[in-house]
Amino acid sequence: MQYTALGDSGIRVSRVSMGCMGFGEASAGQHSWTLDEDASREIITYGLEQGITFFDTAIGYQGGTSEQYLGRALRQCARREEVVVATKFLPRPAQAIDAGLSGAEHLRQSLEASLRNLGMDHVDLYILHMWDWGTPIEEYLAALTRAVREGKVRAIGIANAFAWQVAQANALAQAHGWERFVSVQNHYNLLFREEEREMTVFADQNNIALTPYSALAGGRLARPVGTVTRRLREDAYARMKYDATAEADAVVIDRVAQVAARHSASMTEVSLAWLLTRTAAPVVGMTKRSHVEGAVGAMDLVLDDADLAALEEAYVPHPLVGVMAQNTPAAARLNRARHRA
Repeated sequence: MQYTALGDSGIRVSRVSMGCMGFGEASAGQHSWTLDEDASREIITYGLEQGITFFDTAIGYQGGTSEQYLGRALRQCARREEVVVATKFLPRPAQAIDAGLSGAEHLRQSLEASLRNLGMDHVDLYILHMWDWGTPIEEYLAALTRAVREGKVRAIGIANAFAWQVAQANALAQAHGWERFVSVQNHYNLLFREEEREMTVFADQNNIALTPYSALAGGRLARPVGTVTRRLREDAYARMKYDATAEADAVVIDRVAQVAARHSASMTEVSLAWLLTRTAAPVVGMTKRSHVEGAVGAMDLVLDDADLAALEEAYVPHPLVGVMAQNTPAAARLNRARHRA
């Protein structure tokens, strides 16, 4: 395993983060394919044995049960100071806004709930899950800074944000003496490279760690085109993100398979090795031991210029999808209206 600095936070992390969205009570959230607690603990334990120290979860994953499973497993299998735990809080919901709950109080309540779920007195990285158009970013930055000074959070990050939003937030933080975002967790992989328009350069120039999600495009980059798995069948959210571009994506996936054959490596190893050339620590979902092994194996795979060209040259621009497509004030207003209806 390799390790790296998480931006300028002073925190060192494994170069792959175990994404915990696949852990949790299946009946408690949006995914039907998640692992139960015993199976989750087995994967977490195996990841620790392979040198993974960075774990990413969220209060929104399976009704908070992902946090609960992760917290109990780590208490049983690791010393707290040896692992880095990231969790995320959601924007203020419409009902909270209507009830007059401030952004600061919403954040405080979310953090306390996550700490209870995890059974911990602090989280290492606390992440705003997506840009909140209904709450001034100043309100969150001030509240996050209080959480850091209280010892409940070590560093702060953001997910599903544009480069201009992170730049604006960090400029405000600098002007007011608040904590700045040290990491960005956005949608980025060989099938979706829109982050390269601005974010990758911005992050590199400002020492911000990129910890992208959907590193394997919901498994599409881990197996040949046409392979069907339970997750590919049941993960409607991933299908929404990738089905519309499946024809163009198939060309890239075939290139991954060709490079993998050239190196006698797995497609997972090739896809992640490419992402490791561009980011600090990709968040990789792991629900099988083979997923852990593929992520760890990517550390040892060196791609040459010819490999990189083969993987990259077939990409065509993609429209924004998922949460990033909703990162507009109009979409935020529409979502609030739907919640209130």
